[in-house]
Amino acid sequence: MKPSIVWFRDDLRIRDNPALRAAVDDGAAVALYILDEESPGIRPLGGAARWWLHHSLTALQDDLAALGVPLLFRRGSAAPIVQEITTAIGAGALFWNRRYGVAERTVDAGIKTWARDAGMHVESFQASLLHEPWEVTPKTGGQYKVFTPFWRTVLAQDFRDPLAVPDEGRGYAGTLPANDELESWHLLPTTPDWSAGLREAWTPGSAAGHQRLKEFVAGGLTNYDEGRNRPDIDGSSCLSPYLRWGELSPFEVWHTLASNRSESTSIFASELGWREFCWHQYFHNPDLATANLRKEFDRFPWAWPDSEGHETAVEELRAWQRGRTGFPLVDAGQRQLWQVGWMHNRVRMIAASFLVKNLGIHWQLGEQWFWDTLVDADPASNPANWQWVAGSGADASPFFRIFNPEAQRIKFDPQGKYIARWIPEFGTPDYPEEIVDLKTTRQDALAAYKELKEVH
Repeated sequence: MKPSIVWFRDDLRIRDNPALRAAVDDGAAVALYILDEESPGIRPLGGAARWWLHHSLTALQDDLAALGVPLLFRRGSAAPIVQEITTAIGAGALFWNRRYGVAERTVDAGIKTWARDAGMHVESFQASLLHEPWEVTPKTGGQYKVFTPFWRTVLAQDFRDPLAVPDEGRGYAGTLPANDELESWHLLPTTPDWSAGLREAWTPGSAAGHQRLKEFVAGGLTNYDEGRNRPDIDGSSCLSPYLRWGELSPFEVWHTLASNRSESTSIFASELGWREFCWHQYFHNPDLATANLRKEFDRFPWAWPDSEGHETAVEELRAWQRGRTGFPLVDAGQRQLWQVGWMHNRVRMIAASFLVKNLGIHWQLGEQWFWDTLVDADPASNPANWQWVAGSGADASPFFRIFNPEAQRIKFDPQGKYIARWIPEFGTPDYPEEIVDLKTTRQDALAAYKELKEVH
């Protein structure tokens, strides 16, 4: 029997993994994970994501070992590595779950062509999204640019049931080629080791993701419609990193929600929908992280730190990154982000609005900072949400919607618990003064937008 290879990517789980099940059913399964940051167009991971990946791969290796499936680690350009491994073990089949970025799809298409020409069976599966981006289109064709009709169309589909864990004892028992040691990839920070807060806050891996989902449905889901806006309480699902790394599948989450119908359930389901919408945008706009979807915003006078005439923006960007702006809700969010690799969603919107509208700094600088510091940094959701706040994206928040961080603090952290947790020196002389005037910077932002509209 020829061995079958399952190539893991952003699907680090053994439950509801159609590619893994196909490989196991085919017999003599071998699992492969490639850290590819070399193929053209592949975006290298940020620091917090690398930390998560290390621990998630460790958990996956243990889960696969329990099934008797060996896991190979390799680092480098994916195409030659896949060719090397399949040839070395004489694989007869290659399976993977689909990716949707244009660079990743280009890599996959090339490998599929090579493998079929070599006489192998090759098959890919839908596993990371509830819908295939090319199958959800308006009647007029093209792509959806507004969330509500997009989500209505997706909801009209049937979503398959999650798959069970494959049978044990169907792994490959032959000789394998040389394997990388995971530690040799140096995904974990060492000089210095800034990950103590991440270790305290998170347990990567599919088992932890399922436990978090169970706890959320039993507790936080009931009041999610109100609790999701309150950073001072445990009202968030905290499922985003598990979905980002595929430790939970959206089908598992969807069908878990289906047995708990309520207003809160519908609201949380729409958050899954927004994730789908972000991937829809990214599929149709592969430069989502580097180009305004609304091209008129190419003329908006955002500041680029280090460029001529924007020297002040360097200090303001640094203050924003370090949580030293003098606006406590913004600063608390940035300190939470730095310590645990995650920020409450409402605070993300407030911090992003402050950067692009009160500080006037380009949204791409904020997107890059979140990419490096979030454990759930997602190639679609991260840039799409930044463009939503900046007003330059699909179905974006109107540019004139400028979050007032002080008004938001009073409304959503009324007792100051969130701020007290992350800014222990708040209210003392050690806490910095406000670096800008909210009223003046708001007026400046609106004036710049008015001029943009008049020119357009």
